[in-house]
Amino acid sequence: MAKELAKKVGYKYIDTGAMYRAVTLYAMRKGFIDDIEKLENELNSIKINFDVNRITGKTETIINGENVEREIRGMEVSKRVSKIAANPVVRKYLVDIQHNIGKDKGIVMDGRDIGTVVFPDAELKIFVTSTAEIRATRRFKELKEKGESASYEEILENIKSRDYQDMNREVSPLRKAEDAIELDNTDMTIEEQNKWMLELFNKVLND
Repeated sequence: MAKELAKKVGYKYIDTGAMYRAVTLYAMRKGFIDDIEKLENELNSIKINFDVNRITGKTETIINGENVEREIRGMEVSKRVSKIAANPVVRKYLVDIQHNIGKDKGIVMDGRDIGTVVFPDAELKIFVTSTAEIRATRRFKELKEKGESASYEEILENIKSRDYQDMNREVSPLRKAEDAIELDNTDMTIEEQNKWMLELFNKVLND
């Protein structure tokens, strides 16, 4: 929904979750998952960029010049990302990058602390929610369509675990901003979500 809105209104789309996944992948490759101090010392060596695929039109994640979009979406990264995202040093490093990206506005930014921490003064904040079961079903379908092996039960457990960890971490916990508009998209189609979002965007833009 965020990607589609950005595309329709001509804004840049930033998936901050992909940034935490990118750092997690880097830590996995370096063997730093259980040695956060080493990861903290190497954060400045992790250059994260986003590029638009010329064929698909989709935004993809680049680490140090390497396209890692497919790899960061896998279950191995999903299992570990909440631990990395809970680290205060990692969060500060990435939030600083996010602030720099969004300083000129014209951004649709997607993430778990955007409306509360990264851009608390954003003109429009949407808090999207759905049941864990529906989210797991959607994720399972997404992975299968990419030709990746996936277990619905494993995905469901991962979603519940990540939600719990993110809501209970000390730094920037997952929560709804007081002025955010909540959207429960459990029973909505993609088309219905996109229509709802665009109408709301235009209303805010014209107010």
